[in-house]
Amino acid sequence: MECLAIEGGHRLTGSVRVHGAKNAALPILAASVLAHGESILEDVPDLQDIRVMLTILSQLGANVEREGSAVRVDATQLRSTVVPEHLMRQMRSSIFLMGPILARYGQVRVSAPGGCSIGSRPIDLHLKGLQALGAVIEEKHGFIDCTAKGLRGANIYLDLPSVGATENLIMAAVFAEGTTVIGNAAREPEIVDLANYLNAMGAKIRGAGEATVVIEGVERLEAKRYRIIPDRIVTGTLMLAAAVTQGDVTLNNTNATHLGAVINKLRETGVRIDIEGDAMHVKSDGQIRPLDHIRTDYYPGFPTDLQSPFMALLTRASGSSMITESVFEGRYKHVSELRRMGAKVKVDLRTAFIEGVPELTGAVVEATDLRAGAALILAGLAAKGTTCVEHLHHIDRGYERVEELFGSLGAKMQRVKKESRT
Repeated sequence: MECLAIEGGHRLTGSVRVHGAKNAALPILAASVLAHGESILEDVPDLQDIRVMLTILSQLGANVEREGSAVRVDATQLRSTVVPEHLMRQMRSSIFLMGPILARYGQVRVSAPGGCSIGSRPIDLHLKGLQALGAVIEEKHGFIDCTAKGLRGANIYLDLPSVGATENLIMAAVFAEGTTVIGNAAREPEIVDLANYLNAMGAKIRGAGEATVVIEGVERLEAKRYRIIPDRIVTGTLMLAAAVTQGDVTLNNTNATHLGAVINKLRETGVRIDIEGDAMHVKSDGQIRPLDHIRTDYYPGFPTDLQSPFMALLTRASGSSMITESVFEGRYKHVSELRRMGAKVKVDLRTAFIEGVPELTGAVVEATDLRAGAALILAGLAAKGTTCVEHLHHIDRGYERVEELFGSLGAKMQRVKKESRT
């Protein structure tokens, strides 16, 4: 087994560029299916999830080529509308292909998607929305078949502001006849990025980033060159890494407006954050103040993806803090691993109570999901001794060459081979 060996106690300093957003790149790659011609997408991170999506597109018949951080996709004529089951199981975001393939070709077959196990994430909102647009859906033998002779605009109200459902339905509605209105839509920056990309190709979408999104159907989209937004979760993780190591770090290629709730909470802990253009300077003297309460919520609330990394910081605070996870019920699996390192955390239903400790100690721990892995990396950076984080495949889904990313700021970490933990 490969693990990430982290030598704790090193202060992070210097500057680093944040790579493009995985959660924006994945739906935009899916949306390239809608275009005629070759799309050139810039700042696409080299992550496991991205590789899976590119493989899926290739197997469907698209011409795909990566040149550094740029990806060329020509999906003018696919030879298949069946998303391979073995690849679908590797990555939940492959569900994004339902909407665009159905809109372009009138049919699509998918299986139940995979991904991190962090709680219930049903796709019923996707299916209900597609049915409202006129799709006929049949579920059998573990597959979902969607067909439509022609999608028609509809008024759709989401029971909750699901990011994936909002994005899938926007893509499906681009070619629908008439007007589609999506109510209670998710408002994340990644949705705005998707809409900007589609509009650049000729779509007519307004209201992205607001609770109501309106899509006027068009007949054709032309491929364009487009740059992916910076990854706000990677940005937040690096900010927290600077804070937990008493660091002095400059992050380039960031968008502070995407991280308002996180920046406010970090400043409450005593971390200094200066913003100039797309750069953020983060500095900490190591005196972390506890927080009365963090509650995760849909954007623009505190992002659930930074709940576990922020908990790692609060394990070093000078007092008691509280976090309530309101988005995913299964997102406290990192707690038992932090306890192995000496953290004092108790969980009652969806609320975690964190008592700061003067010292964490290195241990062998397991990344149970992507963001849990990020939390353990932060804890390892602050801990005394060496921490070995296992199950790196989770971390590789969201952080590009994580050892190089943190190593550029002075972290001491490397991938090593070791025996499996029993």
